[in-house]
Amino acid sequence: MKLDGHEPLLRAAISLLKKSKCTVAMTGAGISTPSGIPDFRSPHSGLWERYNPMEVASLTAFRHNPSKFYDWIHPLAKLIRDANPNSAHIALARLEKAGNLAGIITQNIDALHHRAGSNNILELHGNLRQATCVACFEVFDTERFLDAFIQDGDVPLCTRCGGVLKPNAVLFGEQLPYDVVQSAEKLLSKSELILITGSSLQVTPAAMLPIKPLNTGARLIIVNHTPTYLDERADAVFHEDVETILPNLADGVLGE
Repeated sequence: MKLDGHEPLLRAAISLLKKSKCTVAMTGAGISTPSGIPDFRSPHSGLWERYNPMEVASLTAFRHNPSKFYDWIHPLAKLIRDANPNSAHIALARLEKAGNLAGIITQNIDALHHRAGSNNILELHGNLRQATCVACFEVFDTERFLDAFIQDGDVPLCTRCGGVLKPNAVLFGEQLPYDVVQSAEKLLSKSELILITGSSLQVTPAAMLPIKPLNTGARLIIVNHTPTYLDERADAVFHEDVETILPNLADGVLGE
């Protein structure tokens, strides 16, 4: 192993991954911070340290003043466009390709799991790949607007009716996509092992999704810098860098 002092815990986690017939990963913002995308809640660096989410990223705020939302998301959109998957994203894609991971349930909207090569991805908080007109409900791929928005920062408008386009990401005060939540619950109901990585488990309802499978016997591995409310129920907890732990886990499972 490559991580001094963690060999016994790594071996235990690798053993769980090898034995599990259905492992499901749950990921949060912490898996993407090594790719240069800031998270929302970390002290001193999280986005909500600098902005009030209800003023810039709530559904009510968007309807009242969409330009304020787009002013806020403008620098983040460029970071997301230019970001590359890191070794943690790639480790999960490797595990899925080898048949050791059934799918990923993510709170992230950055599409880095897609870019890393993962296939079965459930995006609880939506994505930035599409946007919907608030007036006529026409749906657009955002790729056609993204470069222009990053360059000039203007609010993107529907080419059909001129209405404001809202990204298909879930804002505060907005319901999670029902079909995605149902699919996530169904996938977790089959899980023998849950791998939570890069999530502080502070955002509901996503944070509550592991409870039912854990109560019916699923095992749990957590990789996150800070403690979570489920640490005490986990079989293995790593308060370490996801880019160190996940590649080590993947190497151990895949014999590399």
